Amino acid sequence: MSLLHHTTEGRPEAPALILGPSLGTALRLWDAQAPALARRHHVIRYDLPGHGASPAEADPPRTVAALAARVLALADALAVERFAYAGVSLGGAIGAHLAAHHPDRVTSLALVCASADFGAPEPWHARAARVRAEGVDRLAETAPARWFTPGHTPTEATRALVADQRAADPEAYAACCEAIAAYHLDEETLARVTAPTLVLAGRQDTATPPAHARHLADAVPHASLTEIDGAAHLAPAEQPDRVTTALLDHFGSTALPEGLAAHREGLAVRRDVLGADHVDRATATTTAFTAPFQDFITRYAWGEIWTRPGLDRRTRSCVTLTALVARGHHEELALHVRAAVTNGLTPEEIGEVLLQSAVYCGVPAANSAFAVATRVLAELDKEDPR
Repeated sequence: MSLLHHTTEGRPEAPALILGPSLGTALRLWDAQAPALARRHHVIRYDLPGHGASPAEADPPRTVAALAARVLALADALAVERFAYAGVSLGGAIGAHLAAHHPDRVTSLALVCASADFGAPEPWHARAARVRAEGVDRLAETAPARWFTPGHTPTEATRALVADQRAADPEAYAACCEAIAAYHLDEETLARVTAPTLVLAGRQDTATPPAHARHLADAVPHASLTEIDGAAHLAPAEQPDRVTTALLDHFGSTALPEGLAAHREGLAVRRDVLGADHVDRATATTTAFTAPFQDFITRYAWGEIWTRPGLDRRTRSCVTLTALVARGHHEELALHVRAAVTNGLTPEEIGEVLLQSAVYCGVPAANSAFAVATRVLAELDKEDPR
């Protein structure tokens, strides 16, 4: 039995947090959340057998219990006695099994787009047979419709998840389907879960609808439930900020460590100032390469500077506009002209800022800035012609 492929982030001496993926995906499903979670935890992400970088096997695990045993073997190999756990879909089922059958090992639990029962076994057996006969290409083609909300615009991160589906070993995938078909946790079993539990549901999830989440939350003692609008089955990829915030709240303490508190406060300010749609688009494109930078700007720029009491947001917008004019960062300037309007500056006041910048930053720089601001203000007029 080979060890599951895994990565680790954060300080090894910090409390362990294991993150489990869904069927068909790999550990990069957690790319957007891992950097923030690793500020407080030793984060361990794993790939299911035959998924991601975990090797294919001649006889892969065919039950959730067997998959959970592989996760325990990984924890043992890393000398991790007790751990928090978060998992999506099948990864969540593995976590629920661990928490119910090995309560001494699981300190805290988050079940994301998961269920106590994924439906009748026949469709899962049919999918397993089809994958063995045809491979996984057809499933990869239909994955976006199963995983994301209607009208979802593919991003680099979500395209990578579809590529993970296409690369999964067919026999390993079929074995996981058989594990799901046989999986069922009754209320008596769920009542044995003692770990503090968060149940996260995507409100538009058709694979594990919110009713499944409500059943889990009702059956697990003292569990809390959060429904995330704008998310289907892979909520960590489609609504990364909201999932990150929910997990930080759940796995943190009432008095969050300074870095986590700054991240949460910064995320709120960033969404207020730049607009929720812009921030959601930025975080939806987060990859393993860019995730530390997204965490840095959220936590440091927005959580530690923009939240300081010494200047109001109007004044901070004036300072920011001037700095961007001076450095010639026109794409950021356009973004912050919009932000300045959000923060209460009028077009006339923005013009005064740019005019004064001509004296201290140079006429050519201000000339370009006026062109950018004119375009953005015209766009805002069209969006809201009042």
